[in-house]
Amino acid sequence: MADMPDANLADDGAPPPELTSFVGRRAELHMIGAALGEARLVTLTGAGGCGKTRLAARLARRPVRPPRDGVWWADLAQETDPAAVPRLVATVLRVLLAGDSDETAALSRQLRERELLLVLDNCEHLLDGVAEVVAGLLRHCPHVTVLATSREPLGLPGELVWRVPPLDANDAVTLFLDRAHDVPRTEEALTAVRDICARLDGIPLALELAAAWTGTLTPQEIHAELDDRFSILVNGHQGAPPRHRTLAASMAWSHDLLQERDQVLFRRLGVFEPGFSLAAAEGVLDGHGRVEVLTGLRRLIDKSLLLAETRVGVTRYRMLSSVRRYAWERLAEAGELDAVRDRHLTVCLALVREAAPLLDGDKDTWRARMREEYPNLRAAIEWGLSGDRLGQARHLAAELAWLWHLEGRLVEGLGLLRLAAERGAGEHGALQARVLTGLALVADTTHPAGLEFDAADAARAMALDHGDLRTACLAGSLSAIGMLFTSPDEARVRAAAVREEAVAAGDAFVGDAAQVLVGLVHHMREEHRQALAAMETPVRGLLRRGDRGVAALALGLMALGSAYLGELHRARTLAEQAVEVATPLADYHRAGTARAVLARVCHLQGDDKAAELALDPVIRLVDQAPSAPFVPGLALTIGRLCLSRGEAVRAAEWFRSETAWRGGEQPDELLTPETRIALAAALRQAGDPEGAARACAAGLDAAEALGMPRLIADALEQQAFLDESRAVALHLEALRLRAASGLRLACVDSLEALAAPAGATTGARIMGACDRAREELGYPRPHRPSVASDPEGRRMELEEAVAFTRRAHGGRRRPATGWASLTPAEQEVVRLAVAGLSNPEIGGRLFMSRSTVKTHLAHVYAKLGVANRTELAALHREHDR
Repeated sequence: MADMPDANLADDGAPPPELTSFVGRRAELHMIGAALGEARLVTLTGAGGCGKTRLAARLARRPVRPPRDGVWWADLAQETDPAAVPRLVATVLRVLLAGDSDETAALSRQLRERELLLVLDNCEHLLDGVAEVVAGLLRHCPHVTVLATSREPLGLPGELVWRVPPLDANDAVTLFLDRAHDVPRTEEALTAVRDICARLDGIPLALELAAAWTGTLTPQEIHAELDDRFSILVNGHQGAPPRHRTLAASMAWSHDLLQERDQVLFRRLGVFEPGFSLAAAEGVLDGHGRVEVLTGLRRLIDKSLLLAETRVGVTRYRMLSSVRRYAWERLAEAGELDAVRDRHLTVCLALVREAAPLLDGDKDTWRARMREEYPNLRAAIEWGLSGDRLGQARHLAAELAWLWHLEGRLVEGLGLLRLAAERGAGEHGALQARVLTGLALVADTTHPAGLEFDAADAARAMALDHGDLRTACLAGSLSAIGMLFTSPDEARVRAAAVREEAVAAGDAFVGDAAQVLVGLVHHMREEHRQALAAMETPVRGLLRRGDRGVAALALGLMALGSAYLGELHRARTLAEQAVEVATPLADYHRAGTARAVLARVCHLQGDDKAAELALDPVIRLVDQAPSAPFVPGLALTIGRLCLSRGEAVRAAEWFRSETAWRGGEQPDELLTPETRIALAAALRQAGDPEGAARACAAGLDAAEALGMPRLIADALEQQAFLDESRAVALHLEALRLRAASGLRLACVDSLEALAAPAGATTGARIMGACDRAREELGYPRPHRPSVASDPEGRRMELEEAVAFTRRAHGGRRRPATGWASLTPAEQEVVRLAVAGLSNPEIGGRLFMSRSTVKTHLAHVYAKLGVANRTELAALHREHDR
């Protein structure tokens, strides 16, 4: 909109377009514009239909002093829950909120530095919720100004209440004639128009409602009708606010003039919240033919009881909120409410089923359709689950699982799906299988505590029993996800099997997603070439179909794998693509994880400013929200950035916050292996070597149990920093693991750690080789080196430097069996074992867990051909001789 004189308005935060001419209000625009420069809260009040929204929209598009961060418009007309106001405002402002109990405070914290004008339209039915939000903004956000429209003031200190007056006589006539149909310009007709405007108090909506009848009645006839019907404006119940009397009388008059068939149409359409399509109207208006419905809609539009809005070639219909409430009352009065809500549920289910094929080929379009219909879909599910339409409601909840999985309404989705599952407890049919699968699907990105993956196992069995192969495949892939951090090899086997099943069943998404899981296990094993090869093809299919969630995950994994292999430029490109793919989802899990990956790659490149910019939106959310969302990798990445700045204590806090999504304080045992090892580094730098040793031992134990060489090497490196006497042996073993897995960046770290112990001359050559490697890899050194660099070392490629360093420290190719086959760690375990120390005592000496000691001994027994400690001790004595 750069070429327009309007204010800087966000695409999804703009005021409604001016589809009809703007009449009058010059004085009001000038005075209210000036008032907005003096007061931080201006509320436009007045009778319903007096033009508050039109006036606010014109002010928003042409502010006297455009604020730095723009003008943002939030239409509250469609919301019915005062508690939802903070989240609705946050959505308009593109601010992320956690699902905590004080969303108002979270919103205020995130806006405290911004300068903007926030327009809140249609507040009167949400006064408590709006007042709470606005009070928080005024108190904590000194540069935020609020313009509200409401039938009542918000009742806040400092509020400047501007009562919007009726149109003056000339402007009222101009408005009526503009909206009317071919009014003759005779004196008799114009006199009647002036009389109508006077009798309707110059209220724009009432004038427009009256003008809509000019295609049916003459102005004189309209005036005659007002003589009778409008008497309620003057002589009605005096306890009711005048604004209600005026608008209610206008609507009642319009309703009473409808033919009976249109009255039925009008009240039944009131079930929609708030918009609907022609097809949806046909479904609710059961028994009416398509042409009859279409012509009926046209008549309601002509009478201004219904609005038609066309976007991208598709027309949707909606009632103004006050008109819809009037229709709802008429529906209840007619005794049709339950029956029409039942039909509404049926229509919603049919709509979702009709769109279901898009899930396989165009998820973006599917999401857009579901998002547009979401208020109706949610209302239908809640209605069905609360009554005797459980089957339809549970079907609808299962169909919406993908929307809750991919978008920001995730906590709400979990609640509705859990309720749907509870309503089907004891059933073992295909429907319960789909509900349980949906529950696991939504939990995957919100609260993967384990129980929902058990639900996936149960769902798979039910689905197979009923021949529902697609549900069985999706449940199987979710079950494989649940195995990743307990039995990765089993997860890979399960994922590979599910992929074959999905291909046979024609489920392209699950086939690609399962192949990404196979790649993920390769990634965990540091088999990055295999991982990249496994994910390259499915990513293309996922992107083609708009499967953003899994595509973003795969791109992030590919970015990390490329980084570990030393391909940082490619990693940056992949990470940026992951962020681009994930961002439209408005999903903390996918978008946050993608940003964490991008920040990690930027950090490895030495671009910490870019890393912080990538993380900023999510950091503000997690740092301020009492209830953190589930964002894998976020706490780890932020902690590493803190650690690189020397903020060890803060880094440890971030690492431990990884499990905050579980609620309450959680033990370190629930941290991922990688985060435990990072925590060890933070504790060591913070001056807690004992805590560091415990965290490192636990991380090493978990990494070995899961078969993760990179993390094993990282843990050995931390142990080397903690135990100077074993440092060289541990660094050498870490280097061996890193070189074997092709982890080029980490190899550079190991070489630099081994440079000083190699002596001045040899160490300088090693550092020279590291200088070359860092330049070629684009991997800058974070700290000034403690060892001088010899340019002679730059002649060596990285692989040559690894071999040179191992030779310099006595390293050689280790045989498969015999004493020479033992690693340095295994040699230390043997030394202490033959001295009579127990496994726990050995673990205490070597900063290992009991199970790690046991694993080392098992490897020793196999390499030396002994069965127990007694045979080991005897062989050791013989070897010493």
